[in-house]
Formats: sequence, C-alpha cells, structure tokens
Amino acid sequence: MRRNLPMILIRVIVGVVFVTEGALKFIHPVEFGSGRFAAIGLPDAQILAPFVGAIEVASGVAIVLNLFAGDAALVLLAVIVTALVTTKLPVLVGRPLGPFTLVKLPHYGVLAFLHEARVDLCMLFGLLAVAIEGGVRMGRRRQWYQSKPL
Repeated sequence: MRRNLPMILIRVIVGVVFVTEGALKFIHPVEFGSGRFAAIGLPDAQILAPFVGAIEVASGVAIVLNLFAGDAALVLLAVIVTALVTTKLPVLVGRPLGPFTLVKLPHYGVLAFLHEARVDLCMLFGLLAVAIEGGVRMGRRRQWYQSKPL
C-alpha cells in the first residue's frame, strides 16, 4: 500500500478535479458549460459541453476507482490538450488563434501562459502518470515500462 500511495494520491486529485469540472458544466452551464464553450469559439456548444462534462465525470470516477484508469486518462488527455489549445495557447501568443478567442488579461506571453495554465499542466502531467502506470488496455498488452502484468 505504501509503495502505491503516490500514485493513489495522483489518481485521487486528478479524478476529483475532472469530476468537479465535469459536474460544473451541468450545474452552471452559462459559466462553465455551453456558455463558456460558445464564448471561446467552440462549435455546437449546446451539444459539446454536456458531452465533455459527462466524459469528465465518468473518466474522473474511473481514475479515482482505478477502473480502466489508463484508458480514462487517455480520453481525458484529449480533453485537457483541447482545453490548453483553445484557452491557453492564445494567451501564450497574445492573440486569438483561429476561432479561439483571447481572454482579456493584463499580460500575455510565456509567464502569463504558465500562470493561466498551471492547473491544466498539472492535470496533463498527472494524466500522463496515470496512463503510464495504469496502462492503456484497449486491446493491447502492457508495455515494458509498466510494472504489473495484465
């Protein structure tokens, strides 16, 4: 148990953050769901936001319970990379990127990006750790760097 404690702690915080953010898309849709998705320029926000919210809740629970955690992490990696590209990359470059709007901030550039993306980056690396540790089971065997056999 003690040997697994660091990964358990990573799974718990990553899972709780995604469950919370997914639930907020349903509880406060204007601020965190379809309203936010439309404001940043994502298409079909009324459909996309609840879909992403459901994925975040289901995958977050799977990660906390360690049920196909590697597969759930892979799905959430797509979500977090999309979030970084659509909301944080414009902050890095200091201008809108395609349809993705730029939020009004006092500063733009690398430091502003790192500040605005701090939670997203933590989730990105946490998900990578879960994916490596949990393995992606979607029909494949574990790789050499994963400690447990299937």
